[in-house]
Amino acid sequence: MSGLFITLEGPEGAGKSTNRDYLAAQLRALGMDIVLTREPGGTPLAERIRELLLAPSEEAMNADTELLLVFAARAQHLAEVIRPALARGAVVLCDRFTDATYAYQGGGRGLSVARIATLEQFVQGDLHPQLTLVFDLPVEVGLARASARGRLDRFEQEGRAFFDAVRSTYLARAQANPARYRLIDAALPLAEVQRSLDALLPQIQGLHRG
Repeated sequence: MSGLFITLEGPEGAGKSTNRDYLAAQLRALGMDIVLTREPGGTPLAERIRELLLAPSEEAMNADTELLLVFAARAQHLAEVIRPALARGAVVLCDRFTDATYAYQGGGRGLSVARIATLEQFVQGDLHPQLTLVFDLPVEVGLARASARGRLDRFEQEGRAFFDAVRSTYLARAQANPARYRLIDAALPLAEVQRSLDALLPQIQGLHRG
């Protein structure tokens, strides 16, 4: 595949969507074909699965059910959006991907890393992002930002310990593979965060050419 797969990761309130749109505009100005997408979701069917995952419900969702729904949506997303875009040489900017599964279902829910890795191999094969931007900020800051947006979804209603585990998992994965991950301080003012994205543009150009 000749395209470039970039993912943006981080907890609630980290500003991933805003910064994904900013990065897309900068890359389009450089003449790149950009595809913006998100997980869970990205296709009509995957978006319906997203609704199941995010909507609060009187029936508690089993953690394994949650994990399988995440990968079901991902399989559809890869087949319909991500793989075709990469095949034509586009840059795919995705708001969350499998790192989020390790953080939320692995760290937050406590599911086995080996089980997640098995599903990852089954659904993705050897397809992984070439670059992952992790937008990090203190848990209390992210939750305050999420609350200010209005009604909380099923994940946003989780407690502090859940989000501490999510953040720790993201940071551990970034530390373990510095070649793929770039850690971004999302607690900074937006203009400073976006300057850090500007500094990544030469690297992204190099990856796309490479």
